[in-house]
Amino acid sequence: MTQSILEMREITKAFPGVKALQQVSLTVTAGEIHAICGENGAGKSTLMKVLSGVYPHGSYDGEIVLDGESVAFGSINDSEARGIVIIHQELALIPHLSVAENIFLGNERRGPLGLVDWNRANSEAAELLAQVGLHENPTTPISALGVGKQQLIEIAKALSKNVRILILDEPTAALNDNDSEHLLHLLRTLQERGITSIIISHKLNEVEEIAERTTIIRDGRTIETIDMSEAGATQERIIRGMVGRDLSHRFPERDHAIGDEVFRVEHWTVHHPTQTGRIVVDDASLSVRAGEVVGIAGLMGAGRTELAMSIFGRSYGRDVSGQAYMHGKPVSTASVPEAIRHGIAYATEDRKVYGLNLIQDVRKNISAAGLRQLSSRGWVNGNKELEVAEKYRADLNIKAPSVLSVVGQLSGGNQQKVVLSKWIYTDPDVLILDEPTRGIDVGAKYEIYTIINRMVAAGKAVIVISSELPELLGICDRIYTLAFGRITGEVPIAEATQENLMHLMTTEKELVS
Repeated sequence: MTQSILEMREITKAFPGVKALQQVSLTVTAGEIHAICGENGAGKSTLMKVLSGVYPHGSYDGEIVLDGESVAFGSINDSEARGIVIIHQELALIPHLSVAENIFLGNERRGPLGLVDWNRANSEAAELLAQVGLHENPTTPISALGVGKQQLIEIAKALSKNVRILILDEPTAALNDNDSEHLLHLLRTLQERGITSIIISHKLNEVEEIAERTTIIRDGRTIETIDMSEAGATQERIIRGMVGRDLSHRFPERDHAIGDEVFRVEHWTVHHPTQTGRIVVDDASLSVRAGEVVGIAGLMGAGRTELAMSIFGRSYGRDVSGQAYMHGKPVSTASVPEAIRHGIAYATEDRKVYGLNLIQDVRKNISAAGLRQLSSRGWVNGNKELEVAEKYRADLNIKAPSVLSVVGQLSGGNQQKVVLSKWIYTDPDVLILDEPTRGIDVGAKYEIYTIINRMVAAGKAVIVISSELPELLGICDRIYTLAFGRITGEVPIAEATQENLMHLMTTEKELVS
């Protein structure tokens, strides 16, 4: 066996009210791509924060051994000095600074007088960008680049620090298929250069494709490390280790009647908010009935989120035209309060920016959209607010020490359940879910699907936007396809396949269903 470069021995880390890690051990060999899998809240990110010095030595029990030597990192600077660099799921780039400024932030290229040598910085940044397959101008602001390119810039930044062990936390969670494949190819290229990678991912197909070994963590404990070259190293085995049981079905069964139409939009057109003349959603029409889950499939940039946000109180775009109908009657959705009042709710794809107040507690987040139901003469009934939060904490199995816990400290899956609780509490007739399972594990996904089933069983209508075609095929009754801002198809689930959906998602011509 190749010599180990890193050992983490019996790491234990506690927070108030919860033990996040309990004697977790991890061994990584030099030059390998090592995956870490587990449910949300299992302790994966916490373990990597211990390794990278985010949680300094002394704040945890256990030992870290690097190159056969026990090390004690007091900060990120200490771990980076030894070649360990972490790229968090929420990228740490500054939008208004240039690519070169971000790459060398805190590690500036200085001239003889101590001033920044911009020619050297831009030249070296261009070389680093080329190494990760990017050919952007180093002076380009980060805000002008998509998330896929930003992820590569984070890796270029790591290369500038002479990285030996690269830690990536959910690196492909927000990427499309092409960007994800490019990133995985880059990791293989870095491996050829002798760089060791540790990747946290919920995308088990990617883990199966790229990892040489996979360590599974469940409830803060190490379950096993799997050699991915073994015959039994399957996604099913990883899932079994993650959730502690077999998931014979990835999607819960649903058996209920579909009723009358609840919501419909006709000839919906949305213009870009800043680019005059650019149409983002072009003459789209769709409907959803009581007890029905309708999917919207489309590639990145097709206009899926823009369609949903424009319907929900014109949260996106300008010069929005078209008509919305609720139970067959025309309604106005010109503002978010109007949309909510007419029974429309929208759970955003970006829960951390638009969906939640991360510095507020679970209770306040759940009640945020339904304060009218808790208020009397302008005052919120605090006791009732607590009761509501406790109810949804129990109903949706939100794993938090209490409803007074800060939402930003919860795992991604539990944050998503708080978002759902917030909108379910408004008692909507139609709930639009935008990438509801992005960045969460298979166990939490199953729970989200169960919540969706519970809603449609109660006669609600649900629209799901997802980049994962298997997900749409597993939970929907009908699927609309969107390409270049236009509805290109409407497919009953009995006739839907990944192939025919992908064909519709890549055609510019509108098709008759």
